[in-house]
Amino acid sequence: MLKHRIITAVWLIPLVMGAIFFFPVEYFSWALVAVFLIAGKEWGRIIDKRCNITQWSFTLTIGILLVALNMLVPTEQVWLNGSLHPIFMAIMLIGAIWWAISLLLVLSFPKSSALWGKSHMFKSMFGQLTLIPCFTALIALKALSSEASPYYGGTLVFLVMLTVWATDSGAYFAGKALGKHKLMPNVSPAKTIEGLVGGLLTTMIVVAGIMYVSPEQEVGLIIAVTLFVAFVSAVGDLSESMFKRVAEIKDSGTILPGHGGVLDRIDSLTAALPVFTLLYIAFWM
Repeated sequence: MLKHRIITAVWLIPLVMGAIFFFPVEYFSWALVAVFLIAGKEWGRIIDKRCNITQWSFTLTIGILLVALNMLVPTEQVWLNGSLHPIFMAIMLIGAIWWAISLLLVLSFPKSSALWGKSHMFKSMFGQLTLIPCFTALIALKALSSEASPYYGGTLVFLVMLTVWATDSGAYFAGKALGKHKLMPNVSPAKTIEGLVGGLLTTMIVVAGIMYVSPEQEVGLIIAVTLFVAFVSAVGDLSESMFKRVAEIKDSGTILPGHGGVLDRIDSLTAALPVFTLLYIAFWM
């Protein structure tokens, strides 16, 4: 298993880094459609793991919505006079509201599953609310690049990814070494409070890196935003774990050997990216 994880990471990380830094945003937005179609198919298993028709119908719905977004809001119009396009902004705000609701669902699980656990409609809606704001956030951040700063948008996406990776890695090692108190045993039995705290503390490495490269930033604001995004990313992870538990599946897919599916790799990012984008607009635009 570890060997497969390492091999997958060896080819996957350069591919992701190349896309976020070197792909022109207009190509990036269409390449994302393919990635999110795979994630959509995996979410279809969460809706109904036994029915291929349900899985493909959800995938088709996601595909239509993402293509429509790319056509309605060309990448050169994502930012208008320094403001995010109204369609993208509306989706981002809806996404933030969804993650607040998702947190409540996680905290009240398994009682909350009585409301949605057997409803294809609710689980389909939750899938759209999870995937589409993440899609738009990736494009919005990437589109902040310009001829003067061609890597700026990619750097922002990378910083969010670094925060999520630091949170996940810190939580894993702190949980292994110190974990005694279960965080949400009904949702994810392996996660501990000590792991969460360790993950949040590990993100200070990202803060240190930002302050080293850009010392003019307000350190208190950077710490607060980083910790909040890290916490939100943990909510994204727990949320997918909750949905998979109800669906009785361990991994969302098998496309990434040793890692599971695309959803298993981006679950934390689905929450972190739209929330970070809104924070960026609030504090730095």
